[in-house]
Order: sequence, then structure tokens, then C-alpha cells
Amino acid sequence: MGLIYVHVFGCRTSLCEGEYIAGELLSLGHEITENITTDISSAVIVTCSVTSEADRKCRQLVRRVRKVLGDDGILAVCGCWSQGLDVESARDLGIDILGGSRGKNIIPSAVNYALKHGRAFTDIRTTDIFSPSEWEELHLTSTVMHSRAFVKIQDGCNHFCTYCVIPYLRGRPVSRPPENIVSEIQRLVENGTKEVIFTGIHLGIYGRDIGTSLAELVRRVSEIVCLKRLRLGSLEPFCLDDDLMNALAECESFCHHLHLPLQSGDDNILEAMRRGYTAEDFVSVCEKAKAVISPDLHISSDILVGFPGETDEAFRNTLDAMRASGFGRVHVFPYSARKGTLAAEMGNQVPHSVKVLRTSEAISLGRELFEDYAKRFIGHEVEVLIERDNRGHTRHYIDAECKGNDNEIVKAEVIRFGDGRLECLRRD
Repeated sequence: MGLIYVHVFGCRTSLCEGEYIAGELLSLGHEITENITTDISSAVIVTCSVTSEADRKCRQLVRRVRKVLGDDGILAVCGCWSQGLDVESARDLGIDILGGSRGKNIIPSAVNYALKHGRAFTDIRTTDIFSPSEWEELHLTSTVMHSRAFVKIQDGCNHFCTYCVIPYLRGRPVSRPPENIVSEIQRLVENGTKEVIFTGIHLGIYGRDIGTSLAELVRRVSEIVCLKRLRLGSLEPFCLDDDLMNALAECESFCHHLHLPLQSGDDNILEAMRRGYTAEDFVSVCEKAKAVISPDLHISSDILVGFPGETDEAFRNTLDAMRASGFGRVHVFPYSARKGTLAAEMGNQVPHSVKVLRTSEAISLGRELFEDYAKRFIGHEVEVLIERDNRGHTRHYIDAECKGNDNEIVKAEVIRFGDGRLECLRRD
């Protein structure tokens, strides 16, 4: 058959979708590569549109791949960026199969058909992504591009934060039937998967449209005896209720790490963002999660710096909230206006130079907080899932270096912390 280049931009949900596409193409007899070479016969690019920079990178890669493929190769794109792409631009870029946020389960067969019958522009996007829809089945039997398995359980978002364009591109929330999730995880475990990560665009509202909840799903998955590790993707803080905390505390396979995006620690900015909580609410959730789940729970977060109207005082409030929340790893992003969002039309836009300085300061504090958190494990035994080249992650989601085989869980003593990772000495 053919050698197909697969590349994924964006979030863990996109990574999961890319894994599915790669796996289906393999089952159809093709080979998969993550490198652009002159030997590729076609390419699939899973795109992202979370920022203007993400848009630019998607367009740039599409152009580069089209040149490498030449006149005969098949180029397929899907995801958030291509959902908003007009047909004329897609044709000009040399795209053959134009997919969007939904319908990614069609991509492998569409590519396979095009390789047999030749190039012909096809738009397979679902145009009305806000209409009620059933779950589009995406099945994994084993991982292709990563050692850990990203399992998509939810899609879409109805929160509409004022800075975010994703709800307009991903559409109405939809949940995957729990029995399908459990069956997939069982197959993955049988094929050697040690760690599963739930992914979704608005993960915390999983199940509301089908009469269940994320807490109930965690309880069902906790009964899969041979599953060693379970993680959750990014979770909005207002979704971490008592029931979910208790379910996570009772789940032996749950890894003690949660990613809760703060975005800002100033109440006025949070209200302007439409985040749905105050800084005090957020800190309280973090404190309760550590009390219920584990005192060593690793809480990582996102910070959005320079949102319209952010004053020096508002920024200082954010730094204070970062400290009060007891964060470990922190991802800091400077705000950039996204066309079509309410925030892009707001006054009091923060000057670029100010955003640069504030971003640098927030990153510096984030590094300090993460180092403080990680160093608590020095001298203690940890479990490391080796992913590649003697490197992997602990159960608390800290990068670690330790001798071991790929996809092996090893017990090790933490010797020191440096360069953002734990150095460990194998003990088993």
C-alpha cells in the first residue's frame, strides 16, 4: 500500500484522534511515519485553532507537505483549523480531503479511496456542528504513536469563555457511551497498555447528555483489574465536585495528578472571561481535592496573561492565587485576540511589551512552584512508566529519568531534581 505521514497539532483530544486515524490506516495495510520524507504517498494533518499562531503553523505545514507530496500524493486535513477553512482556500492550499472537527472516523477510508482512485477535492465536514448528534465511534486496540493511550470520551463545549474560539469550531457537547469506553480500555490493557488518559474538550461535563457522569465512569473503569494507571485530561475546576473527588480517591489506578486551569487569579478578569468561578472558589477546590484525594496531589494549571483590562493589581492577584493553590507545573500563555470572540472586541487591550514582562514573571514563578513540588520526592520511592530512551513519568506526572525498557513500570528512588525532571535510581 503506501507510506502515510500523520501529524497532530493541539490538545490531547487531537492526539487521541490522530492515534485512531493512524491505527485505522495501519489496519488498511498502510505504513505510518511521523517524519516528512520523499517516500510518503499521502498525509493526514490533525489541525488546531486555539490561537492565531496555531492557525499559522497549520497553514505552514500544509504548504510544506503539499510540496513534498508533489502532484500525485493525497493530502487530508481535519480538526479545528480546517473546520473554519473556506473551500477556496483549501483548494488553493492543495488539500484533497477537507475534514473538520467531527467525522474523523471517515478520514481513513477517504484517504484509502483516494489512493486507489486518484486526487479529487472532497469536503467531508459536518457543517451543522451545533445540532444534536450521536457519538462518532473512534476505536483503539493498541497505541501507534505514543506509549500511553489517550481515550476520547467527550467532544464539544458549551461554556463559551470570551477569549476562546473552540466552542464555535468543536460544536455541541456529546458524550461517548460508557460501555464503549470500558470495552476499549479492556482491549488496550490486553494489548499491553499500562496507562490510559481520558480526553475531551470539556471533560468535566461528560455524561450529562446521556444520563451518567464522569464520577460514575471512573468507578466503572476502576473495576478493570489489569489497568495500572488512569489519568484525566484538563478539567474545569467547577466540575470537580464531591462525587468526582470521592470516586478518584477510591480508584486505585488513578494517578494523583489533576490539571485545573486557573487562567486568572483576579475576580474581575475571571468574570470578564466568563470562567464561572472566583479566585477564592478555585483555591478552595484545590484545598479540598488535596484533603479528599491525597495531600501530595499534583495540581497543574494554565495561566492566561494580559487579558483585556488586566491591571498590575490584577496580575499580582494571579501570582498570589498561583501560590495559594499549591501548584506544581504551570503553563503560561500570553493572551492573543481571536477573531470572532467577545474578548477580541473589548477595550483596554494590554500592550504587547507589558504582556511579555508579565508572562516572563509568571513563568518564573511557575518554575519555582514546580521545583518546590518535585523536590518533595527526593529520597522517596516512586513508580516510573518508561516511555522512551529511559525517560518517562511518575504517577504524579513528573518527568523522570530511570533505566528501564519502553512501556515498563519500574520502582525507583529519586536521587535529585534538575532540568525539569527527577533523576531516579532503579530499585526493583
